[in-house]
Amino acid sequence: MSQVFERLFKIKERGSNLRNEIIGGLVIFVAMCYILPVNSQILSDMGMDKSGVFAMTALVGAVVTLIMGLVANYPVVLSAGMGLNAFIAYSISSDYNWQQRMLLLTIAGILFFLFSLTPVRKIIIEAIPKGLKDAISAGLGAFICFVGLKNSGIISANASTYVGLGNLADPGVLIAILCVFLCFGLMFVKNKMIASLAIPISIGVCAIVGLITFLSLYHSGNLVAENGAFNTSLPIAPWLDNNASFGMDGIKNVVFFGVFGNEGYSINRFGDDLAFIFSQPESYVAIFSLMFVNLFDTTATLLAVGNATNIIDENGKMRDPQKVILADATGALICAPLGTSTVTSFAESNVGAELGAKTGLAAVVAALLFVLSSFIYPVFSIFTAGSVTAPALICVGALIFVNNFKQIGFDDRIMAFTGFIVVVFSLLTYSVANGIGIGLIAYIIMMLIGRRHREIHLSIYIIGCLFVVSFALTALMPYLR
Repeated sequence: MSQVFERLFKIKERGSNLRNEIIGGLVIFVAMCYILPVNSQILSDMGMDKSGVFAMTALVGAVVTLIMGLVANYPVVLSAGMGLNAFIAYSISSDYNWQQRMLLLTIAGILFFLFSLTPVRKIIIEAIPKGLKDAISAGLGAFICFVGLKNSGIISANASTYVGLGNLADPGVLIAILCVFLCFGLMFVKNKMIASLAIPISIGVCAIVGLITFLSLYHSGNLVAENGAFNTSLPIAPWLDNNASFGMDGIKNVVFFGVFGNEGYSINRFGDDLAFIFSQPESYVAIFSLMFVNLFDTTATLLAVGNATNIIDENGKMRDPQKVILADATGALICAPLGTSTVTSFAESNVGAELGAKTGLAAVVAALLFVLSSFIYPVFSIFTAGSVTAPALICVGALIFVNNFKQIGFDDRIMAFTGFIVVVFSLLTYSVANGIGIGLIAYIIMMLIGRRHREIHLSIYIIGCLFVVSFALTALMPYLR
């Protein structure tokens, strides 16, 4: 058996061994399995079946990770990215139902896949200044963090000040705050292994504390189910949760936009949804923004895991770029029709690399664990509570923001102001797309007035003009109907 693995993955040639690869794959899975309940919670907020999203997130992640492991032979694990899921659930207008949002993601995924097969993806990435890329990623991180603060109840709507501190008498809010502080604290311990597992450890602690709190309130009569459902952000005991069941029954409600589900999503509805999408100017903004966010999210993550996982060579160039990009782009292509958000490489793959994993066998191990987890939703159901998942959003968002914002380059004042605009407008308009569009337009204007137009690539002008047109059409549409 070891000889088979050696032929497939060239383990000894890469300077590794079977033990390192298996342990590396196990640890990577533990470090990133939090995405399964978190993604199912986020997408359920826009109307999707929570257990179905959970199962398909695990299965799609497993398929794409197998491609990365078997074809590209790198210890990189992929799953639903924290960014595109928040974008599709919270940045797109509530006028779109979940099927229409997933259709938008499907269209964006097809275009992204086609771009990845051509030099277009590389041209766009190389044309956009690094500081602008960092500003966009920082805006995405700030938005994810803001969503987590809102969903956890740590901040809430306030009639006088728009937003304010949430209800600290709510046990769910207190547990969320505990989880955030614990996560931030663990990130800075000297033990690298513990620091890299800060998010899953803090989520696990919070889930246990939350479950104990739920059971004490339930048995004391202070928490009662209404119409078979509990109105609480605390984790619900699986044996009391009517929506938690073993198996994968829920996938019929999310695969191919729910065509096999109870709603009976028909071809006629599919046609009506497509007609609606293409009749709305906001749809084009959303599709373009989804591609744009995915472009930087996936590229930045690949670069982040590149050095540790041997994807990036000593000259700073990607080894076998087409194989790596193929696995990455396949996730964008198949995710939405199969009932989950865009799949991308996870920075947690670095954990396995640090333990000595250097081949795709580690990815295969993690993929098999994803397959197994798709059948046991009740085991993970306590991690889908708002008080538990929201802190993961806060901590991941903070990491994305800090790691990118510091790279913007504040010596260049135009780039610094662009970063400020992207972040502020992403938060205050509750839309990453608006933040990117307004920031990019402002960047072009500042560069032109500053007589630095020669530094702007043609593709930046084109993208900026597209945003101007989309904003104008969105504003004028009410008057044109």
